[in-house]
Amino acid sequence: MQPLAIITGILLGTSAAIAIGLSVVLMLFFILADDHPRLASEFGALATSTVIFVLLTALCATSFFATVRNTSWRLIAQACMWVGLTSVVLYYLP
Repeated sequence: MQPLAIITGILLGTSAAIAIGLSVVLMLFFILADDHPRLASEFGALATSTVIFVLLTALCATSFFATVRNTSWRLIAQACMWVGLTSVVLYYLP
């Protein structure tokens, strides 16, 4: 396996874990919103973060597939993944 595929796999696993974790918290916020009205103010930001990491996971999965299969469009997929990762970092930096 190529080193770039390993790095892409690590990014895929990390972004998927974050996306799943945020999805579970979003589901809990949805369930508990009636009992705890303070959670409603955080719902929008949490939903945005969940969507961001689901999209990043999709980019990483596409890039991982293209890299492992050695497709002709793997460099485009890698570029999209790195642009997406950079965008996420810039979104969360102050």
